[in-house]
Amino acid sequence: MPAENTGRDRILERIRTGLRTPSPALPASASHGPIFEPIADPLTRFQQECSANLMECILTINSAASAAALEKELASLPEGELFVQDSPPLRQLVAAFSHQCPVRWSSEGAPRESSQATLTLAEALIAQTGSVFVTAGCGGRGATVVAPCHIVFATTSQLVPDLQTALSDAFREGKLMRNSYASVISGSSRTADIEKILVQGAHAAAGGDPAAGFITNAAQAVRFVCATANSTAGIHPR
Repeated sequence: MPAENTGRDRILERIRTGLRTPSPALPASASHGPIFEPIADPLTRFQQECSANLMECILTINSAASAAALEKELASLPEGELFVQDSPPLRQLVAAFSHQCPVRWSSEGAPRESSQATLTLAEALIAQTGSVFVTAGCGGRGATVVAPCHIVFATTSQLVPDLQTALSDAFREGKLMRNSYASVISGSSRTADIEKILVQGAHAAAGGDPAAGFITNAAQAVRFVCATANSTAGIHPR
């Protein structure tokens, strides 16, 4: 006959007793004030935070300059396939390339492991943390993790002050209901598990390349390349 587990019985009895006692109603929470200072210039703050995240932000003057800057980034990578989210803005951008490279559109399937870069849109740019908010609608989950370099094309009109605003907008517009995946990218992967020393690019493949991105003004576009080892970002107006 198994021995009685008196310790377990005592714990269960305390749980039963607690469940029989109604919990007091929580007091109405008072509205809290702002925790962080207001962001007066979202674009400047975004650029500053990108730098802190080891990302480079490049502001260009028009779409042609953006395409040229993007081609320069692609030329710095090893030869290989470019995975691109199938959308009209990115179709136009790729059509302006003079640099010829194999392109795989998201409508053709997920990115291959041999892809050297991915190019997608973004749902929002978060100024407070220099982050890019993406969902499964932005080329799928693999677009953010498979290739050594991730490029995001967005507009400065997508800049929001903080994460709360980004999530509130996404919820109101139904983006969180329509997509099975949402992510906030704040530079390359990092860890401080070992001796509490922060290491960025912790999960990069050997010889992983930095990323780059580009943003624009008003009707501008953002190409944000997020590499697994490092990250850079760039901005340009249309």
